Amino acid sequence: MINVKDIESSIVVIYNKHHLDVYRFLICFSGNQNDAEDLTQEVFIRVLKNLPNFNCTNNLKTWIFSIAKHVAIDHYRKRKFATIFREGFFKQLESNNKKPDEEYEINEMKELVHDAISKLKPSYRAVVILRGINEFSIKETSDILKCSESKVKVDYHRALKILKNKLHFATEEVLTNVK
Repeated sequence: MINVKDIESSIVVIYNKHHLDVYRFLICFSGNQNDAEDLTQEVFIRVLKNLPNFNCTNNLKTWIFSIAKHVAIDHYRKRKFATIFREGFFKQLESNNKKPDEEYEINEMKELVHDAISKLKPSYRAVVILRGINEFSIKETSDILKCSESKVKVDYHRALKILKNKLHFATEEVLTNVK
């Protein structure tokens, strides 16, 4: 429960509960750890500024991700498309003790998938990240993106179709939330 009279303690609780999810979304969207940290900070600054106006009947997490989506798209508009995923998220993952050749293949696959996702138009990319990577439901995704559930389904389907064509393999093998 949010105490709008004590904004400072409320934002601390909200930040502690949601900052990692927001950070993960933003690092997938931006592909850069430093940008994701800055964007996460921007999201919670916006949350702090708008918290008194938050309608408590709505889902707080969905509202925060809606803000994160807007922050990510604003960031995307400020930068050229080609530079967004230069230092990708998947390059920053730690090794999980696989053989070098297995690790190389996995990294190559991740880079291919990440590159293909980064080339999707922003609305498709947001749906793929929210549904396919963050595993939000169709309803949650539609609430975050402020669009209908039908649009989420159509955009997700079309994005996966594009990814299949680009990657030449079944996206079900990569994204667990494909339906």
